[in-house]
Amino acid sequence: MSTNPDTDPGLEPPSGAPLLLSTYSLPFNIRGDHVPPSRSDIRATVEAYLSRHAEERDALEGLLAVLDGTGEPSSRATLPGHVTCSAVVIDRDRRVLHIGHRVTGLTLCPGGHAEAGDRTLLAAAVREVCEEAGLRPSDLCLTPQLLDEPIDVDVHDIDANAAKGEPAHQHFDFRFAFYLTAEQPPALALQDEEVAGAQWLPYADVRSPTLRAKLLAAEPHGLDGRPEPVSANALIYDGAGRYLLHLRDDREGMWEPWVLALVGGKRSRDDASLEATLRRELAEEVPGLQPTGLMPFAVQEATSVDGLAVPIGVYAGHWSGDAEAVDLREGVLLTWCTVDMLDRLRLSPGLGELIRRHAAEHPAAKELPDDTVPLADEAPPGTELHIVGVHLHLQDDQGRILLGLRHPDSTYAPDTWHFLAGHCERETAIDCLVREAKEEAGLTIAPEDVELVHTVHHVDSPDARPRIALVFQARSWTGNPEVLEPDRCVEWRWWTPQDLPEAVVPYTRMAIDGIRRGRPYSEQGWGER
Repeated sequence: MSTNPDTDPGLEPPSGAPLLLSTYSLPFNIRGDHVPPSRSDIRATVEAYLSRHAEERDALEGLLAVLDGTGEPSSRATLPGHVTCSAVVIDRDRRVLHIGHRVTGLTLCPGGHAEAGDRTLLAAAVREVCEEAGLRPSDLCLTPQLLDEPIDVDVHDIDANAAKGEPAHQHFDFRFAFYLTAEQPPALALQDEEVAGAQWLPYADVRSPTLRAKLLAAEPHGLDGRPEPVSANALIYDGAGRYLLHLRDDREGMWEPWVLALVGGKRSRDDASLEATLRRELAEEVPGLQPTGLMPFAVQEATSVDGLAVPIGVYAGHWSGDAEAVDLREGVLLTWCTVDMLDRLRLSPGLGELIRRHAAEHPAAKELPDDTVPLADEAPPGTELHIVGVHLHLQDDQGRILLGLRHPDSTYAPDTWHFLAGHCERETAIDCLVREAKEEAGLTIAPEDVELVHTVHHVDSPDARPRIALVFQARSWTGNPEVLEPDRCVEWRWWTPQDLPEAVVPYTRMAIDGIRRGRPYSEQGWGER
């Protein structure tokens, strides 16, 4: 695989950003070993394909029937048809690799039956092209247009084979598109016992009619054979020498567990751009984290669990908030680090080099910028930083109060009823309330219809950071409460103030009682005063 940016323009960073190469694994289609692609995996792949090509549903009735049956969909023994996989390998000249099959005499894309060690259909296609054509998985990468979805699903008849005891049947062939990572096609090492020659055919000469039609339909700006990043990460810095790292979960199936890495993730076909991928991932993983000035900085070269090359676009952006106060929804924690700490940390491979490069090109300021929110150990002497949260006290025309039941896996107050609430970011408290109401429950509230009705100064434990809960009441709103963030809230319900559920967050109950009694302020968790 070429790793030279001067000879491999397919790996050029976006917008002329510098190139940084490293190798590590990404969680593309992680599955357990020694099992065939699961029925649910195949069904999900089919439905994703049909969402692009709804007109082909009738043609795939036989495949759908197999998925509804009891036989293993990818087993040769499953009749009258079963799943196979092929690799559509595209070079820079928009040509597709074809090989001659000795048994059938046909010239087709490399492919065959899935085997027990194939985690996914895509993994089966990668294995087949490597076995038949002698390519390495690292010679290939996913296309940004299709990612891990098939470009074509073809149904074709297979004649009976008396020597193998096989009756006539059908193959439902899933065809996955790959780009070559190198500028020129690598030398092939054909599997002599099965393959008789190979050739690269332009789109117009591709032998499969259904595949040919899809390739030509993508012209002139579609599948051009030039690799692009299919994942995006954020290199977040505060301008004072600190970089934000994300500690991954340590659980079965997790990519690089218990490792500090960058926040980010893989591209979706609905993302309009790579920056859109990154912003979506940030919104999903850490919605309170909104870096400014995101700019392409580097492209990293990673390796998927199937051995494919995975270019990752790295965007650098500025943020200087409190990492502990961010609502982290994936992983263990966010933490700031400095360059001199890197050698003592367990980092994702290549990350230390990436940070050092950025630090050399962007020297830290001697003092924190004026708009920086200091961490606890940087607070002015004699002061303690507080976390500010906003809370919505919403009453319907019957006087009932809206509360949400927190998810049973929530770190804070699981299976407990609570106000619609959120942490204040770099925004006004009312703006935060309006945003949280829309994001969490689909409610639209005008800022002028909001008033502060209670404040709770509380602390959960002696060593926890103190908090200030601002409780606002909305005089009017539009919309009905919806569960829009099911990983946080599983139900919205209206409760009469006199008949609240037993499991209510203590300071929420205190605030409701204070509002009923006309008190503007309460304290909780500070002990006797």
